[in-house]
Amino acid sequence: MKSRQIVVPALILALVVAALAIGGCGVSEKKDTRGESKSTPSRSQPSAAPSSSDQQLGPDGRPVKTMADFPDGQDGANVQAVIKTDKGDIVLNLFPEVAPVTVASFLHLARTGFYDGTTFHRVVPGFVIQGGDPLSKDPNSSDVGTGGPGYCLPLEPGSRPHLTGTLAMARSQNRNSGGSQFYICLGDQPSLDGQYTVFGEVVSGMEVVNQVVQGDVIRSVTVVPKSS
Repeated sequence: MKSRQIVVPALILALVVAALAIGGCGVSEKKDTRGESKSTPSRSQPSAAPSSSDQQLGPDGRPVKTMADFPDGQDGANVQAVIKTDKGDIVLNLFPEVAPVTVASFLHLARTGFYDGTTFHRVVPGFVIQGGDPLSKDPNSSDVGTGGPGYCLPLEPGSRPHLTGTLAMARSQNRNSGGSQFYICLGDQPSLDGQYTVFGEVVSGMEVVNQVVQGDVIRSVTVVPKSS
């Protein structure tokens, strides 16, 4: 069974781990106080330092991607990514110095049109908005939250904190299960620091981020020269 890519605050981590087993690239569902089905981002439990083989393999047992796999994405220091929505543009600076593989993959996917027509399929007020699942292009899909690009990325935690406007890569409990699903923080989220790959930040359009609701379409993600 596919699993969903998720991110959760530390205070409910113990309850989530006790309630379900998460693997691969997935998302959990729970009921909110109004009885509606609501996706809740989650993070993995702390564990012992991974072996070298664990660092190199994704949950599918295949090697994770490296910089060499994305020759069209190695200019992250010189470009910006622009998420175009019906509510306006979200302009992103990227952090190739701390997350080179994740940035290269994101730029590759953007340049090949992978994100065009996907949606922000998860919005948790005060927490994050999440998008980038190709399955979200189908409004009738029952598996939204489980999709990806067909490959896995290594965890590149770095030292960048989760601040308002932070761009980071969603994943499941496996540290090397990132792919195409990303999230943008709606507020500071220190409980996520070191657990996920932070690979960019919003530099323009935070007012658009704050207006996003579940189902809003990502018309495109374009790559433009970095503003001086």
